[in-house]
Amino acid sequence: MELCRQLFCSLWAVAELYVELLVLVHRSQLSSSEVQQELRTNGGHLSCLLVLPEPKILMNTDHLFGNLTVENRPKYYGREFHGMISREEADQLLSVAEGSYLIRESQRQPGTYTLALRFGSQTRNFRLYYDGKHFVGEKRFESIHDLVTDGLITLYIETKAAEYIAKMTINPIYEHIGYTTLNREPAHKKHMPTLRDAHDGKDSTGEDEVAEKRLTSLVRRATLKENEHVPKYEKIHNFKVHTFRGPHWCEYCANFMWGLIAQGVKCADCGLNVHKQCSKMVPNDCKPDLKHVKKVYSCDLTTLVKAHFTKRPMVVDMCIREIESRGLNSEGLYRVSGFSDLIEDVKMAFDRDGEKADISVNMYEDINIITGALKLYFRDLPIPLITYDAYPKFIESAKTTDPDEQLEILHEALKLLPPAHCETLRYLMAHLKRVTLHEKENLMSAENLGIVFGPTLMRAPELDAMAALNDIRYQRLVVEMLIKNEDILF
Repeated sequence: MELCRQLFCSLWAVAELYVELLVLVHRSQLSSSEVQQELRTNGGHLSCLLVLPEPKILMNTDHLFGNLTVENRPKYYGREFHGMISREEADQLLSVAEGSYLIRESQRQPGTYTLALRFGSQTRNFRLYYDGKHFVGEKRFESIHDLVTDGLITLYIETKAAEYIAKMTINPIYEHIGYTTLNREPAHKKHMPTLRDAHDGKDSTGEDEVAEKRLTSLVRRATLKENEHVPKYEKIHNFKVHTFRGPHWCEYCANFMWGLIAQGVKCADCGLNVHKQCSKMVPNDCKPDLKHVKKVYSCDLTTLVKAHFTKRPMVVDMCIREIESRGLNSEGLYRVSGFSDLIEDVKMAFDRDGEKADISVNMYEDINIITGALKLYFRDLPIPLITYDAYPKFIESAKTTDPDEQLEILHEALKLLPPAHCETLRYLMAHLKRVTLHEKENLMSAENLGIVFGPTLMRAPELDAMAALNDIRYQRLVVEMLIKNEDILF
């Protein structure tokens, strides 16, 4: 309880200080970054021009309370519950102090409850809900006191600094420096010798300088070479509501993220922290960080390739290389299932070791284990390789009878795929085409591969069971057409 009290006090101080600085913005033209600096360094020296009201529970002290309403009082409310009273009665009771609050049962709709809160010399009423936690909007709280605390902070800042908040996304720092999460230099780069370090170091010998120059040159050339081959895929941020510990600032507008909990959103892939309203303005330039992307299987395909700086998922490249090196003549390739426990072992190896996973013949002699692991990767994708958005167009191509029109529609469908998905599909279809060249040995034609990969690469978006079942034959035809026309389509 003492820790919670200290947290409330610190948040109160920051909120009061923040609004004071926003006032100074208009008086002295402080920038957002200067506001942030003042909050971090000189906060203790500023006088409080504005006072944030603290939450004050208005207890029901009526000695007859138990006889009147205790039977009707929900078990998750306490002494702040005043039973079935009117808005006027609640307003009169709360007029004693700013920040005071109570809970009342609605007279018009018995069984529903309202939080009455005094702020700005008026009583505000909010419909109150409970589903294991208390809430009036999106945020959920363990206690009514926490909910009121957060509400007062939000009301205070949005009321006292409304004009500034409305303008804070007009000239964001994001446009000048990108998001600061990715401006922090990685630890391994900090220790990497550079040409400047070599010239500036007083104790460096001639041999050290030459070695550092050579290393720097190699690193630079390797980086340039890698950047030439790895396409720059666009990726949207994967924002999720987040509760930050201690004061935090938005990495889009550089302003304070207020509230007791769920103060903003955080990208689950790159770690970018922004206000919820600012998240709508952030460009689709997410750069996933391996600190946040901890899995290979079940990870969004574009997220995975951007995190590992590759054109395609490592699972696809490594499995296909292994299959083509020793399995193209294997009878029933992709149709015959491998031992499920060993397929799961391959999945765990990729999740644990990434591109260092060992899937060689020494570890897995049965090639069907590798084919099974590749199929499992595609089945586990949260967004299928042939995405939900592109799905209808691909199905349309399979339903068309004219061959030329089929190819035309397939061309249009491929344009709907995200670049990383399209590149992976191209690579896979080229591989499956090579598999069909060994049909005499492996007995796998384009039609047979379509039966295997149709449901693996495509999933119907929110269709009922019967419609999804009817689509299976079209899914097979789509993959079959992609294999047969791989050289034309890609």
